Amino acid sequence: MHLWISGFLAGDNEDDSLKYSLTVQPDFEQAIMGVLGWDGFDKSPDGEWLLTSEQVREIAAVVNEAPPTELDLFIGVRRA
Repeated sequence: MHLWISGFLAGDNEDDSLKYSLTVQPDFEQAIMGVLGWDGFDKSPDGEWLLTSEQVREIAAVVNEAPPTELDLFIGVRRA
């Protein structure tokens, strides 16, 4: 399992194609789950969740990567 962040155009845009994708490296997973308030993969919610602007800032600091600010960003657990 791993965390995956996806980005789509903000709002109710007709273009619903994926604009951003980030597979979270294992070294960062625990810190990001802490930002989200998740205790682990087994206690994470199903589906993908819209990140708040504060969560995006905190996650960007953890992974040392600035995600695009013009997109709605979501996070979910991928079982692979």
